[in-house]
Amino acid sequence: MKYSIVLPFLATTVLAAPVVEQRQAACPAIPSSFPAVNSAKLPNPFKFFDGTDVTTKAQFECRNKEVSAAMQLQELGDFPKKPSSVTATFSGSSLSITSTEGGKSVSFAVSIKKPSGTGPFPAIIAYGAASIPVPAGVATITFNNDNIGQQSGGSSRGKGLFFDLYGSGHSAGATTAWAWGVDRVIDALESTPDAGIDPKRIGVTGCSRNGKGAFVAAALVNRIALGLPQESGSGGAACWRISDSEKAKGKNIQTSGQIVGENVWFSARFNSFSTKSSTLATDHHQLAGLVAPRGLLVIENEIDWLGPVSTTACMKAGRLIYKALGVPDNMGFTGSGNHNHCSFPSNQQTELTAFINKFLLKQDANTGGVEKGPSGADAATYIDWTAPTLT
Repeated sequence: MKYSIVLPFLATTVLAAPVVEQRQAACPAIPSSFPAVNSAKLPNPFKFFDGTDVTTKAQFECRNKEVSAAMQLQELGDFPKKPSSVTATFSGSSLSITSTEGGKSVSFAVSIKKPSGTGPFPAIIAYGAASIPVPAGVATITFNNDNIGQQSGGSSRGKGLFFDLYGSGHSAGATTAWAWGVDRVIDALESTPDAGIDPKRIGVTGCSRNGKGAFVAAALVNRIALGLPQESGSGGAACWRISDSEKAKGKNIQTSGQIVGENVWFSARFNSFSTKSSTLATDHHQLAGLVAPRGLLVIENEIDWLGPVSTTACMKAGRLIYKALGVPDNMGFTGSGNHNHCSFPSNQQTELTAFINKFLLKQDANTGGVEKGPSGADAATYIDWTAPTLT
């Protein structure tokens, strides 16, 4: 069996124009189909779908285009390119954004809480509200993601401003719609300097279901400097295959099969894969790989439902990608138990401060070796490939 890939989109890395042209020209065509897989092992992020090994950083950029295509086809839905028109105005603490495409327009606003002093300031876009402590030198942009794509059960599929613009039958799940909204916020920040925010120093965060969304946004929106997904579990930091393995061992853990019955975070395309995640072409260690080499700190809680073994082993595999790229300290993951869901414990503060200092405040900070999770979560159990050193 083969699956067709529909490719309307793919965002490109922001580089000097000649370099972009050279790298795009060097990339092989993204395949229109790829073979079905059926393996409990995590897919190899260093092998193209045609079997060619990835040996250079430039090839890895090309491989990531394939990975993004496969994820959009099988679980996320299509991530649209920038609309034909995006306009914005800033007044008081409100940034109002209007996007127009195909004769339709939608508008939404985000609120910005800035530090005292003179900007432009770095900022963290927070889904709903920030559940992590945002330091005094960083602005908080509160983003009503539910307004962009509803997430109130199965009946909310295709509802929200994103779908008003692109149609209720669009393939995107809610997390992809939210990522589109974050992309438009950054468009607005780039065109509205009086907002006082530096669009090159943007982080994104959210917790639980919104943590899944923040992770997807960090993966799809390559202008985000730092991803800070919190307690995202399955559909975020956990790998589908490992979560299924943990479920088979009797753990009370969220899995892909449960997720598609609960809400519309993922594309309807995902439904046919949700009970057989071993046939997916990708897994969520590669979601981390889509963020690489940008900053990523995965913040988890050791609650069974969130899958602490799955998140830890999955992100260990994801960190192998960063290591292969020569930037292991650009990614870390920190798990902590014995606290309420979406409350931020003090024993994760050191890692959070270091990553914000490095990627948003542009200060010297030690982000090395951040791998904190439960014992027994060994990535080697779930992989049959070795990460190369990419040149």
